[in-house]
Amino acid sequence: MKGYPAVFVDDVLVAVPRDFGYFGEKDKEGTGRYAPWRNAENQAKFKADLTRMIDLVLVGRKGELSRERVQSAANVQGITELPKFKLTDLAGQPLTAEQLAGRVVLVEFWATWCPPCRSTLKWLGDLKQKYGDNLAVVALAVESPEAEIRSTAGALSSDLHWAITDPATAQAFGDITSVPTMFLFDRSGKIASTLYGAPPDLHEQAEKTLDSLVK
Repeated sequence: MKGYPAVFVDDVLVAVPRDFGYFGEKDKEGTGRYAPWRNAENQAKFKADLTRMIDLVLVGRKGELSRERVQSAANVQGITELPKFKLTDLAGQPLTAEQLAGRVVLVEFWATWCPPCRSTLKWLGDLKQKYGDNLAVVALAVESPEAEIRSTAGALSSDLHWAITDPATAQAFGDITSVPTMFLFDRSGKIASTLYGAPPDLHEQAEKTLDSLVK
């Protein structure tokens, strides 16, 4: 492997780059549950865990995998407000937290290698149309080839703020452990909700929170 993988069993994200190391630290061993990945015992542990995960899906207990992933993500130290990030968007323009002040903000971390991310990004374009100037949607790509990022963004809504994140920004958001990961902030920049993955009720959860924030 040239980089750390994200692993899906059926449509459930069960292992993320952080499990094998840390985002942005490919040259370090990291402290994930399968790190350092070069060790044979960690590879054997991953093989055993993956076998168990596949067995759960085959016997109709996929929900247990989703709960494990959400709990694992929830154990990561959370953030309380919109981080003061500074990036350059895909059009070459500055993109900062200060530019979003006074609006409800949705920040989505995604990757080109993440199958559920594509449909989520399309839905985010619909959300932007629904809420208009009341909502700012920021789509931040992680660990993905730039050409593929640009191709995906070009095929979807131009109303979103598209950018490629960097390690400092990912860490400022609590260290991204899975994609898609969505953060919702109120008009004052306070965290309102964090949603991991793409569960069946993702749209319902997010729109319910957004309705209350926009009002």
